[in-house]
Amino acid sequence: MKLPLVPLLLAAACLTAAAQETDTSGVYAPVAGNLLRTGLGRLGAYRMLEELTSRAGHRLSGSAGADTALVLAKAWMEERGFSNVHFEHIMVPRWERGKTEKARLEIPGKRSVPLSVCALGGSVATPSGGLNAGVIEVKSFGELESLGSAAAGKILFFNRPMDPTLLNTFEAYSGAVDQRSRGAIQGAKAGALAVLVRSMTLVIDAVPHTGAMGYQDGVKKIPAAALSTKDAEMLSALLHRGLLLRVRLTLSCRTLPDVPSANVMGEITGTLNPGEVIVIGGHLDAWDKGTGAHDDGSGCVQAVEALDLIRTLGLKPARTIRAVMFMNEENGLRGGRGYVTDALRHGERHTAMIESDAGGFAPRGFSVDAGNPVRAAVGQWKSILELVNAGRLFSGGSGVDISPMVATGVPGFGVAPENHRYFDYHHSDKDRIDKVNPRELEMGAIAEALLAYMIAQEGLPAGTAPSSR
Repeated sequence: MKLPLVPLLLAAACLTAAAQETDTSGVYAPVAGNLLRTGLGRLGAYRMLEELTSRAGHRLSGSAGADTALVLAKAWMEERGFSNVHFEHIMVPRWERGKTEKARLEIPGKRSVPLSVCALGGSVATPSGGLNAGVIEVKSFGELESLGSAAAGKILFFNRPMDPTLLNTFEAYSGAVDQRSRGAIQGAKAGALAVLVRSMTLVIDAVPHTGAMGYQDGVKKIPAAALSTKDAEMLSALLHRGLLLRVRLTLSCRTLPDVPSANVMGEITGTLNPGEVIVIGGHLDAWDKGTGAHDDGSGCVQAVEALDLIRTLGLKPARTIRAVMFMNEENGLRGGRGYVTDALRHGERHTAMIESDAGGFAPRGFSVDAGNPVRAAVGQWKSILELVNAGRLFSGGSGVDISPMVATGVPGFGVAPENHRYFDYHHSDKDRIDKVNPRELEMGAIAEALLAYMIAQEGLPAGTAPSSR
């Protein structure tokens, strides 16, 4: 797609004016302008995302789709002429949803009605014929504890919604997701036969959202499923009327032995300090609902596109910039942990880690997981980042895949896009490419490229532990 000449000239004039006030070196404002023109002119990230979601939509760790995605990502990097393109081999868990996941609500004196459910990732199956039990609702672990033995022999229904009053939907998610991750543990301790968990979304609809859950050694493993918010509202209303309801739940999921997999990466080698590395990345695995377009196909194609924009413009970073597609973020973090081990073994020094894993929406800035000296240094670039609408800087976590490296003291950065729609699609059948805007997706790649290049040229203060730890 070609952009009209006049708007391009106007944009260049605006960038030059801003540069006179904010970029005394006169270097990075022109880079920002060139990244915008090139990226928005070709929309390369979206083309890769189309290929990824059509050829490897379901790519949970250990699946055939994940293997296809690895080969595809490696080919992208090789075709673009990146250096040191290779797989970094790891072992990953393998969980399969199975062909059966269904539930029916039995209402006294009426016909049973279907419920929209899906197994939570890592759940055990129900008995082959399903299980049928009364249902009891709670909104917190504290409320469950206060019930005493009332949950024994029941299906436990966790129904705490995400808080809609919070501006940041990731904060709302954090305030509700413990019932998904630990609900089966607490339910089993209370004697429940299974758990239903309200889907982690602010939208009221009939689409269940999956996600990882866990078990605890020494505690019985019970089945766990997500329930759509529409059905959660209905079930809660009926329970509040005092009806003695029962639910029949059938899941056929299973966990298989670990299998080989990999991270995949490629880089532009630094011209002055090649042993100092800036990572930009996302996770290639995705749940087997939807096609993982936002979570996290977007982050992966943005990383490849960001690196390719730097290459296309002929920029020569002083430090190495590496694109990494991590494997197994959703249900194990084996890729993130494996990367740390491999980097330490090779004696590399990492200057920064940057991850995009908050959806392919329009970027507004970056979260900064580092000490005050790093935040101060990056703060001096806010006006340059604002040229690509990504000048807001937030204190906080940077990304799950890069968190093991950030924990060693490497500064971490997370792309922070508009977040209001992310959990509408997250971990559900709605996470498909038709929910991704090509320009917004490309802007995330442009913002990553600009930040990574400035870090590669300027460096960051050393020896500053993350502020959040």
